[in-house]
Order: sequence, then C-alpha cells, then structure tokens
Amino acid sequence: MVLSARAELRVGTFLAPSLKTMYEAIAAVVGSELGLKAELFVETDYENCVNDINDICFVCSLAYLTFQRGGISPSVPVAAPVLTGPRYAGRPIYFSDVIVHRDSGIASFEQLRGRSWAYNEPLSHSGYGITRFHLVEMGETAGFFGKVVETGFHERSIRMVADGVVDGSAIDSQVLAIELRNHPELRQSLRVVGSLGPSTIQPVTVTKRFDPILRGKVQEVLLNLHRHSEMKQILADGLIDRFVAVDDSSYDDIRTMLDACGTAGFYELR
Repeated sequence: MVLSARAELRVGTFLAPSLKTMYEAIAAVVGSELGLKAELFVETDYENCVNDINDICFVCSLAYLTFQRGGISPSVPVAAPVLTGPRYAGRPIYFSDVIVHRDSGIASFEQLRGRSWAYNEPLSHSGYGITRFHLVEMGETAGFFGKVVETGFHERSIRMVADGVVDGSAIDSQVLAIELRNHPELRQSLRVVGSLGPSTIQPVTVTKRFDPILRGKVQEVLLNLHRHSEMKQILADGLIDRFVAVDDSSYDDIRTMLDACGTAGFYELR
C-alpha cells in the first residue's frame, strides 16, 4: 500500500486513558509527516485489532503475542518508548509496581496471600500477565488471592486500592507515576511494596497492509518525535524520553513468561 492510495490514517490505542492526549499528538504528527489526516480511536475491546481495522496501534505486548500465537498477526512492532529516569536505564522497559493501601500493614507481595487483588484486563501484561508469571515463579498456582477483580483500567485499579475496596494491584509504572503526579492526594493512600519486571514496554505496531517502505516511514517519524519542536514537551509530560526501534524478537522476554505459565498450566489469576 502506498501513500497516494490513502486519505486518512487510523490510529488505535488500547492503553491507559491518562495517556490519550499524548497518543493523539503522536498520531497527528505521524499523519502530518506522511501527508495524511490522522484520527485516534480509543478502543474498548480487541475486535478492531483482530480484524486489522487500525493502521497503527498502541497495544499491550501480551495482546500482540496472544493473538500472534493464535494465528492472528496483522501488524508488526516498529517502535517503543524509553521512559525518563534512571530506573529505565535508557532502555524500552517498564515495571509493574505492586501497590497497597498505606494503612494496610501489607509490606510485600507475599503478604497479599488470601487478600483481594485488582487487575485492569486479562490481555494486559503489566496488570495480569506478569502477575500470573510471578505466581508461577513462587509456585503459587493453586489459588493465591482470596478474590480477584477486573477493573478495566489501571486508573480504576489504583483508586480501588486507594479507597480500600481491594487490597492490592500491579500497575504499569508509567501510568502510576503519571497518576501520582496528576493526583498527588493519592500518595496519602498508597504504598508501593514491590515491583515486577522489568519487561519490554508496549510497542507501537503498524499494519502489514502497509508495504515495508511505508512501515519504515512510520518508524522513522516515531524515532524522531523527540526532535519535533511541538512533541518534546508532550513526550516529557508522558514521561517519555524518546522512541527506539523494536521488532518481534524484542518481546521474547514476555514470550518466555507466557511459556512458563503454559508449562505450569496456569492461565487464569486466582
């Protein structure tokens, strides 16, 4: 597919709502650089991902790998963000920070045995997949939590812990940092008692309907966003230093975690 054959660029995000403004800005710059009108769509399920409706996706790595293993592979990773701060060591990684209520007395993940746990959704690596892998590593596949609740978004999980509705949750470290920055009152109710990871951070994927040259152009724009005068502050607000190139093999660490869960026959948090 060539540029002259297109009028619009459809960009979908499956990631945290708190980052929507940044995704909109990125979509607009990519579209402008390609000479296309870009529109961002906030996806509420994975049907459009499976059906290859979007040209570019901000998508969780677990969803990407799960669909790929099921024979559904309409897009390829081309770039991923490097988050700001020494914790990330200039690499495209992130963590899942385990949070509890500040007054709970819980001091570690292990002390969440028999307690209630919130996760955002089952195709989220940061909220679900890596928690499942951690339980496999602990040998806890027979039922560790007393109750498990799906919330839909990390932001909701954070507030359920802050309000004392559930005891703990694993939160994407980028999302948690932004929520604590934007809503500092949450610090009075939350504590981080551990971190899972690091894991390779979520990719930006481009449809295979685009020929390699066009995919390469999208990648080039993403890799140079931090040099774009209007994007520098927007990326900084999203705690992103820059985007770097990734490909399918970049997510082998998460494949290894999936394999471990498969070997243990542990497919559902409990």
